[in-house]
Amino acid sequence: MKNIIVTILGIVFVYTFQYSNACTIIAVGKKASADGSVIVSHTDAGPDCRIHLVPGQSFKKGDKAPVHWGMIELGRELGDYGEVLGEIPQVEKTNSYFQTAYPQMNAHQLAIGESTLSQRDELKVDRTICKQIMTIEQAQAFALQRCKTAKEALLLITELLEVYGFLPSCVDESESLVIADVNEIWVLEVFSVGNNWNPESGKPGCIWAAQRVPDDHALIIPNWSIIKQIDINDKANFRASSNYKQEAIDRGWYDPESGKAFIWQDVYSPVPREWATSRFWLFYSQYAPNYNSWPDRYTTSPWAGEDQYTQYVEPLSIYPFSVKPETKISVQDIMKFQRSTFTGTIYDKENSSVWYYPNEKGELVRSSIATPFPTKEMRRVLKINKRRNVARARGEYGMITQLRDWLPDEVGGIYWFYVDNAYTSAYVPIYSGVTDVAECYKIYDATEFQENSIRWCVDFVDNLLYLKWQDAVKTLHERRDPLEAGFFEEQEAVDKKAVGLLKKDPEKAVKYLTELTIERMNQTHKLFQDLRLELISKYTNNKQGI
Repeated sequence: MKNIIVTILGIVFVYTFQYSNACTIIAVGKKASADGSVIVSHTDAGPDCRIHLVPGQSFKKGDKAPVHWGMIELGRELGDYGEVLGEIPQVEKTNSYFQTAYPQMNAHQLAIGESTLSQRDELKVDRTICKQIMTIEQAQAFALQRCKTAKEALLLITELLEVYGFLPSCVDESESLVIADVNEIWVLEVFSVGNNWNPESGKPGCIWAAQRVPDDHALIIPNWSIIKQIDINDKANFRASSNYKQEAIDRGWYDPESGKAFIWQDVYSPVPREWATSRFWLFYSQYAPNYNSWPDRYTTSPWAGEDQYTQYVEPLSIYPFSVKPETKISVQDIMKFQRSTFTGTIYDKENSSVWYYPNEKGELVRSSIATPFPTKEMRRVLKINKRRNVARARGEYGMITQLRDWLPDEVGGIYWFYVDNAYTSAYVPIYSGVTDVAECYKIYDATEFQENSIRWCVDFVDNLLYLKWQDAVKTLHERRDPLEAGFFEEQEAVDKKAVGLLKKDPEKAVKYLTELTIERMNQTHKLFQDLRLELISKYTNNKQGI
């Protein structure tokens, strides 16, 4: 956790960054998606929200590739990935890929989403004394540089983590990855092995298991393990490290003589927490309402969320690894989910009873400043329960990758990207074939406001919404939503033009996609610059009375 204090126009803002428990993955197989694409999304609170394209390169035989610590951190120049912990053999040619705090998609429509998990204290490591050097984000980068398919990436990542040792970088916790290409999706979960591991021992430097997602299924990973029973003989659907069960036996966490099934999720993750189960519940109750008898947490009552004592706590076992959704899921559906604030449920902070007061007629009305994102000080003063929203105020960035096998790689992969809070921000489409992105998305210094930073401009709007949230949000939607809708409306025509250019002149096609992407990113930046002025003009406190 890190506090950053920033002063803008005499106003002091305190930002608290907590890197774990903030990243949600949603993955949708190609037979479960509305358009037949494979979809992987990721919301993240990793500090470095800047996005840049790392170009493919050529190397000489015998060259070495550095292994970094600190890739997710902010405060360095783009391309500086932190302290070098070691080296591995380099390959002769690498792919271009997009880099933020976590690397996420390459030019071949290979995409990776990340979500930190919890793990037992006995498995955690101390970087000052352990010999592990491979973080999950560094393994992701190597995979995107060297692989074209999900299966290739899975094999490489797990080999790197076993050989060089998994070094957790996010508050000492374990990790999950969703690795996808145009054909399939794999979920990989990785736990560390404590401080006593030695690379010379020949033992795996991590504990891992992977499971393939059925093509007609969708899933959510809300910072919690989802793999349950493992059929190690079913290589088409399961993979695991050689120690995946033995570590649990040796540590006394599983007794093979007990007659009980080995449940990966139960053995390696601690007792689940509500910030995870609430997201499990929301996703599956929405997309598979008839799969199970889900707890009833929908309500319009502003008091229902305050009675915590009598709420039932469901077992984690009721939530599946994945499910066939009852309606097919689109990119827009995932955008809506990533922006969810649990509206109409007991978790809805915007509907807390403290926001209500009687008007002149004695009718109970909700205050115009009611927000789904009350600050820590607001929660203390108003005594609002600290509840985890799906959308995360003061987040850093997020993405939705749309992978389409019926189009060339340059056009088929779309990287829908936003910065700051998904609820406030706008998604902009970045095609996998581009050679650059807009400068305003490469700039962010958390200590000082920058006009040429999209991150700061979105954050400025996010802060101004607090002036009169209920009305200001309507203004936000009036300006932002048509922009996003236009991107979708233009998609078919853009695809068609780009494919036509690729057949005639590939360089011209790449130039077209790059220029279009940069133009849209700059257009999004301009929208938030202008929106600040409109919001302060409409909702200044000078117009609200004292």
